[in-house]
Amino acid sequence: MIAGGIDLGGTKIEAQIFNADWSLASRRRVETPKDYKALVAAMADQIAWIDSLSGEVPIGIAAAGLVNPATGLALTANLSATGRPFPADIAAAAGRAVTYINDCRALTLSEAVFGAARGSSPAIGLIIGTGIGGGVAVDGRLLAGQAALGGEFGHFALAAGPVVAHGLPVLRCGCGRIGCTETLISGPGLSRIVRHKTGRDLTPAEIAARRKSEPDIAECWNIWRDLLAEMLLTLCLTIDPACIVLGGGLSNIEGVIDDLSAALDRAQLAGFRIPALRLAEGGDASGARGAAFAALQARGDHG
Repeated sequence: MIAGGIDLGGTKIEAQIFNADWSLASRRRVETPKDYKALVAAMADQIAWIDSLSGEVPIGIAAAGLVNPATGLALTANLSATGRPFPADIAAAAGRAVTYINDCRALTLSEAVFGAARGSSPAIGLIIGTGIGGGVAVDGRLLAGQAALGGEFGHFALAAGPVVAHGLPVLRCGCGRIGCTETLISGPGLSRIVRHKTGRDLTPAEIAARRKSEPDIAECWNIWRDLLAEMLLTLCLTIDPACIVLGGGLSNIEGVIDDLSAALDRAQLAGFRIPALRLAEGGDASGARGAAFAALQARGDHG
């Protein structure tokens, strides 16, 4: 065994153990407790399970939200850990060191090293689901920063051009800011565009199914696509990635890569290439595998 990873979500905690070739050796899933003390205890129990099967290999934890490096306190939307020293409490309960990273950053690292962006640098991971997040990997390592905010792409400001052209609302984001990309480009954001333009309440899956047969829904889809292409252009102009890997629920919509590639090509500065857009390959293992690899790197054993 080379490392262990734990994917911590709002409903489940999945621990995975990886062989030396990074194939999955074993996995164990438990429900995520709502109470904070029970949550810490459940995490410590998953760590103990990994240790019982593999010895004390490096262990990484991938979870939604942020940890402020200055205070060690967590900020999460789906866990009872906000305002708590969550990583430190887990380590204390487990009696050993662990590496704790954002789940979108974990997916980015996994795809950069093992998946769709392997051999491409810089590589960007972009997860589009109920929210938007991602990460940047350079030569197989996450791009680190002083505040651990790199990859919070959902809190870029929306591109003014499409918002004005289509009379879109400028909404308050859950972060407290106004006009974040997440408000219109996430899954709920796509539904908001349809509601604003048509008065209809449709899920992203329903929108995807109807976009080729209903002109008003097709228009809404195109607006969403163009807004996302503008955000991708911002990433191109700041990071100049070789590859952007898409994950999350909206990445599963048929034809989304072709639609976005064409829209980004139109938005890109004339004559310049766009990066490769690819779908994430790691599936359910990406978060845990990326966290496990980050833990191995943190110990200085790889990369």
